[in-house]
Amino acid sequence: MPFLQLDVNDHYSVESKRLLAAKMCETYARIMSVDVRRITVAIRELGQGSVWRITEQEGEPVPVALMMLDIRRGRPPELRLELAKALCALSVEILGLREDRLNVEFTQHSGDEMYHPALGGYSPEWEPGQQ
Repeated sequence: MPFLQLDVNDHYSVESKRLLAAKMCETYARIMSVDVRRITVAIRELGQGSVWRITEQEGEPVPVALMMLDIRRGRPPELRLELAKALCALSVEILGLREDRLNVEFTQHSGDEMYHPALGGYSPEWEPGQQ
């Protein structure tokens, strides 16, 4: 944890996905003040016609992308908003996604719901103002 998942309809080069993953990790670590080694990124290329949303009243479904962020519980809404905006901007810049067709959802977890054997076990609890 944190686990950052991006579901998309298209396919991208390994280089583009690697760049996006690196930038997402760096951005997350900086904004959320966490050890970058705890972050996992999944870019799930589900294929054409796999992720849909109706974007206008009485409209037809259109292809979209969805970012799910499993993060540490207790992060203030303002910090989560800053993170969501930054990660969306990276997805638009690197993959060419449309910002108006990209949503972000957060799932929050306590430290004892995140186990990292290589980093000593459970994640330490986050305290507001922690660096």
